[in-house]
Amino acid sequence: MPAPSHHHPFADWLGGHAVPLTHLDPGAPLDDLEPLRELIGGARVVAIGENSHFITEFAHLRERILRFLAERCGFTVLAFEYGLSEGFGLDAWAQGEGTDDDLTGHLADSIPVGVEEPLRWMRRHNRTASQPVRFAGIDIPAAGGSLLPALTPVADYLRQVDPEVLPAIQEATRIAESFAGASAAAAAPAWTRLAAAEQDALSATLMRLLIRFRAVAPLYVSRGDQHSYDIALRRLEAACHADYGFRAMAGLYADNGLTADTSARDVYMAESIQWHLQRSHPGTRIVLAAHNAHIQKTPVSFNGQLTGLPMGQHLHDSLGDDYVALALTSIAGHTADMRPDENARFGFAIDDTALEPPEPGSVEAAFADAGLGLSIADLRQAPRETPGPDRYRIQSAYLHTPILDAFDAVLSTPTSTVVDIAH
Repeated sequence: MPAPSHHHPFADWLGGHAVPLTHLDPGAPLDDLEPLRELIGGARVVAIGENSHFITEFAHLRERILRFLAERCGFTVLAFEYGLSEGFGLDAWAQGEGTDDDLTGHLADSIPVGVEEPLRWMRRHNRTASQPVRFAGIDIPAAGGSLLPALTPVADYLRQVDPEVLPAIQEATRIAESFAGASAAAAAPAWTRLAAAEQDALSATLMRLLIRFRAVAPLYVSRGDQHSYDIALRRLEAACHADYGFRAMAGLYADNGLTADTSARDVYMAESIQWHLQRSHPGTRIVLAAHNAHIQKTPVSFNGQLTGLPMGQHLHDSLGDDYVALALTSIAGHTADMRPDENARFGFAIDDTALEPPEPGSVEAAFADAGLGLSIADLRQAPRETPGPDRYRIQSAYLHTPILDAFDAVLSTPTSTVVDIAH
């Protein structure tokens, strides 16, 4: 549909170059996604974002894109914004371990919202696939909510290779148990209520364990094996990054934190992608699912203040064109605003919020002005002499960043609806 002449020049370009998509149903035919093949080229990591968690349409689109990239482009890993330590259990299930009911049984508490259906598809796909699709966690444990998913298996590992240091990790675990929550939104405030001596003891113990892991690596490997050592070390690094994150968030809440201090989580996720690539067979290609603000290639700033260097920036710096970032957004509908609430399931309440019309200058306004429905636009083709959008939605607010630099492509849905997370 041609855009009227009074529209912003970028909307005029978008109206002529965005490609319409015909399906949202995850099980629908995949032919309409063929434009993705040229867009991603030979990239090793393709990130698929979302402007808010808990959105039905974004979950459906990501599942369709996962199917396309796996079935038609040879991608064999789904990496998710989810704890690296916890991810090993979900991967084992996706590879066929246990029963189908296990996903709603003993694994249920560890399944992130939006990943259950992709996991079920992977398990079905892997029954007959010549190349199975694996699941990979990349995040700090419980998205910063608890150190226990990392510390518990590290303690099990040390019990086998270095029982002398068990008292140290048991002390770290004792402190971690006292403030564990479902997410950083719950754990960070509880961490601030710890005595300073407890906070410092936890940090010092974790760092002592990390340095020992690295210093005596040959001893640990000789008592076990390289693979087990690598996983235990990565888990311990996750705990250290999460512990650093508690201090960073406390500074953020107290308005005396260091600039971009919360980037510790994002650099861990970026390094986790590299970790999985290095330990996978040559030619492995990864589909990465995370929030738009994590996958963007530009720094994250709010109110003109630098607040974070996202995973996508680190991956773009290290992988170059082997990293492709696809943002997902919507023009209208509802979004899931997250409000801190320590008593809620995730440490925050989820408000089903009606979206206002898109702000001028936003990528959502450009899609609306161009009269586009469900569609995808390859932003790398956009003329740089035409100013692009300078913001995108993050829940019901906006994050200001040069969109043409931040993302390689944008997928937009006409509307969005909030998942019923109670079921």
